[in-house]
Formats: sequence, C-alpha cells, structure tokens
Amino acid sequence: MNDLTTETTDRALAALRYQTAARDLEYIVRNIAARYIAQQVPLTWRLLHAIEAEALADLGFASRHDALMLGLFQRPSDLPYPETDEGVDFGTSTALPAVFAFAVSAYEQAARSAATRASQPAAHKRARAWGD
Repeated sequence: MNDLTTETTDRALAALRYQTAARDLEYIVRNIAARYIAQQVPLTWRLLHAIEAEALADLGFASRHDALMLGLFQRPSDLPYPETDEGVDFGTSTALPAVFAFAVSAYEQAARSAATRASQPAAHKRARAWGD
C-alpha cells in the first residue's frame, strides 16, 4: 500500500515539475517572440527555428530544470520542419513541438490584439497647446 502512495506522489510531483517547466518555457518563448512582433517581423519557418534555438539555449531555463526535463521539450529529430523564409502554416494540426506552439500562440494573440485595436474607433483626443 505504501508503494502505491509513493508512486502516486512521485507522479504528481513529476507532473508539477513538467507544468512549471512548461510555463517557464512559454514565458521565455513569448518574450523572444515579442521582440520580433514589436519589430513587425513576420513568423517564418526560419524565424520559428531561431526562436526555438534561443529558447532552448536559455541559460536560466537550463539552470532551473534538470536535463531530463529539458529533453522533454526538445523537438524530436524525426519531426523535420522547413527552414525557409515562407510563412508558417501548420494547417489544422494541433500536434506541435512546445516551443513552436508557444511562438505561434504569441503571434496569433498579437494579431488578434492588432485586429481589435484596428476595429475600434479612434478615441477622441483633447487638443493641447503644445501638441499631441
């Protein structure tokens, strides 16, 4: 009976460690993507690979999580993706490597925000003597 409790606890701790690492990696990827979004750089396959490489090489991420956990976020070598300057299109696929999914999500969120801002009428600005 004690082994069952230990096994359940170990699984719960492993799940918690994974969730923590995933949130950490998502934060890192979103910050990297935000730099490109701010510069209005479109998401291409080449950029997606660059974001992935930078995120997985982040020293803070590597120092906060063990090698086994880091390996869970590595893209399997048998999942090749193009490395071109074409826009990223996964179609209807929902099976994406974690970094790719986080980057695509950041770009989609930025596009939705931009569309929302564009559809809202311009706010009335009060004229000031010194401009703006």
